[in-house]
Amino acid sequence: MFQLEKLIRENIKKLVPYSSARDEFTGEANIFLDANENSLGTPLMKWYNRYPDPHQQKLKEALSQIKGVPAENIFLGNGSDECIDILFRSFCNPGMDNVIINPPTYGMYEVSARVNDVEVRKAVLHPDFQLNLERIESIIDQNTKMIWICSPNNPTANSMHREDIEIILNNFEGLVVIDEAYINFSRYKSFAGDLAEYPNLVVLQTMSKAWGMAGLRLGMAFASTNIIDVLNKVKPPYNIGQVTQELVMQATEHTDQVNNMIRYIVSLREELSKNLEIIPSVEKVYPSHANFLLVRVTDAHRIYDYLLEKGIVVRDRSRVELCEGCLRITVGTEEENRELVTALNQFKN
Repeated sequence: MFQLEKLIRENIKKLVPYSSARDEFTGEANIFLDANENSLGTPLMKWYNRYPDPHQQKLKEALSQIKGVPAENIFLGNGSDECIDILFRSFCNPGMDNVIINPPTYGMYEVSARVNDVEVRKAVLHPDFQLNLERIESIIDQNTKMIWICSPNNPTANSMHREDIEIILNNFEGLVVIDEAYINFSRYKSFAGDLAEYPNLVVLQTMSKAWGMAGLRLGMAFASTNIIDVLNKVKPPYNIGQVTQELVMQATEHTDQVNNMIRYIVSLREELSKNLEIIPSVEKVYPSHANFLLVRVTDAHRIYDYLLEKGIVVRDRSRVELCEGCLRITVGTEEENRELVTALNQFKN
């Protein structure tokens, strides 16, 4: 049975979070003399001399309307990487606890675990890039705090079988973190709508991919209010800047444009996949539910260097387990994709 209190680190339970000036103030005011800000403003715009809302309440309410998740179930991080790090710092005792990852997968899970001195246990995916439930079950012990699942997965671009994830959610007593950074490019349903059913579920999403706002660094964690309370306790007081809050708020008013952009990227992805499949140096293009393709080629190192000479940068994933001989290729603009295909057609084995 899932019991959150057993997962939270003792020092975090006892932690009295930092109380910022804006935490203590409620209501409306015209004169702010509480936060030691520069009252004269900045050389840029006067209102950026004030600290932003530490709880990002208006932004969470706007995101709530789009995501279908109550505002109180949303945590915002400086990119998903901050959400990942705070989950480790909140629930994993250094030198004692462990987590499970499912490689090949997003590398920051392991990096963040190592930074926090948390043991990483690996359940390598099956050759079809699906979860190995037997392996996961065999490496769980009383100190396993979290299982990390990336779906659609990076770098393999596929979605994990929903029933496999549900088996884990129903049987694991720790947190199950599902990273859905690429969910907008998939036909699969997000797990964000299942928070009430699974108290141990944490869903990560981002504004970096489908929303095209990677430069603003905004990640989202959806979870029960009890989990969100813990994350808010640990986060820095002003982790989301004013500019980011304002620009993302503006973006939420253009969901139709974003949805059209997503559909267009998916169409470009399918076209690029077909064009790559008939190139002599391409051995396989794997199915994708993301905005990138995993492509197995005849000589990944040589082709990577060759494309670099042409001014085209892709990602060499050939040293990653199960991705031997593979390049990861982001779906570009129509012109960028055309130049890529032309260059690959000109490559001599």
